[in-house]
Amino acid sequence: MEERNSRRRVSRFAYFVQRRAYLVYVFLLINTLVFFSWKTSLGSSGQLFMQRHFLVSVGHLNAGYIWTPLTSAFSHLYDWHFLINMIVLFSFGGFIERLLGSRRFFAFYMAAAVTASLSHCLVSWSLLGGDTPALGASGALAGLVAVFALAFPRNKILLFGLIPIPAFWAFAGFVALDLVGLALQTSGYGASIGHGAHLGGAAFGVIYYLTRLRGRLRVIVAPSFE
Repeated sequence: MEERNSRRRVSRFAYFVQRRAYLVYVFLLINTLVFFSWKTSLGSSGQLFMQRHFLVSVGHLNAGYIWTPLTSAFSHLYDWHFLINMIVLFSFGGFIERLLGSRRFFAFYMAAAVTASLSHCLVSWSLLGGDTPALGASGALAGLVAVFALAFPRNKILLFGLIPIPAFWAFAGFVALDLVGLALQTSGYGASIGHGAHLGGAAFGVIYYLTRLRGRLRVIVAPSFE
């Protein structure tokens, strides 16, 4: 019986390894196209179009641009922001897509993106006393990192591309920095970073793991060969 269960675990692991990840490349392409659209939109009309459709804020939602919680998550204006987020998406996205399967990965990423955007709007309106427009994939990526860190807490990731650190503690440090950053913003200090979006995306990832994945991953990705 134990040998049969081991074979079943191995076969499920092989299925996981052989899954193809293609959506992550589609997401990378969409982000790239939107990024270059910002760069090449000429004149005030072009910039206005991008601002209306690829920035999220309470004002935009009230104006009827209800798609911006999603489109803003594929939108980057600055080179460094785009490059960092695409590196994170490439590093974690393919693995999580293989883990969940493409359909579930698509649903997860879309929901994480929308949750992060709405979290930014809520935090901006309720805690920061303003309505700052936002863009970027960071909130959705926080959800990806949360799932990875909780599923594989001891796996090492390279902090700043150099320092190996267990995934769980890297994620915990990421959340702690965002909490501190948000506290500074509420006091009138801090950088123009979407801490609310990061925390919202991270919270979504944690909830998704606890309700959909916990207890189901060991059989699939940690087979016993005994």
